[in-house]
Amino acid sequence: MEFITKSAFETKSLGKEIASNLGGGEVFALSGELGSGKTTFVQGFAEGLGITARIISPTFILMRKYKVGDKDFYHIDLYRLEGNIENEVINLGLSDLWEKPENIVVIEWAEKIKNMIPKSAKWIKFENLGGDKRKIIIQ
Repeated sequence: MEFITKSAFETKSLGKEIASNLGGGEVFALSGELGSGKTTFVQGFAEGLGITARIISPTFILMRKYKVGDKDFYHIDLYRLEGNIENEVINLGLSDLWEKPENIVVIEWAEKIKNMIPKSAKWIKFENLGGDKRKIIIQ
């Protein structure tokens, strides 16, 4: 599916809509250039899960965890990882998170570990079309 959003509000709304009916065990792999709308989408996604906390990208700490009833939502950002990224992900135990059915996981810059992402993951690609306009493709 392909969507064109024309504002940050629309990008957040799309994230909110996608997250509104999740049961756990889902993994979303986000890819796209810096400034393409990934974090804005995740803010809406978290809202759709019922999270009221302020959502900011975990660029410097790699991951943030939020409680969603009896489930956990993990927001992972791989932007700062370099070198043997797959080994870093294993050492940090991140791959364990997306294997648990009680977790909902969103990974920004997922293309850096494309070979590690579960086959069941939904890939969401973001493209900046200029201004606040974004193309978002869900696969």
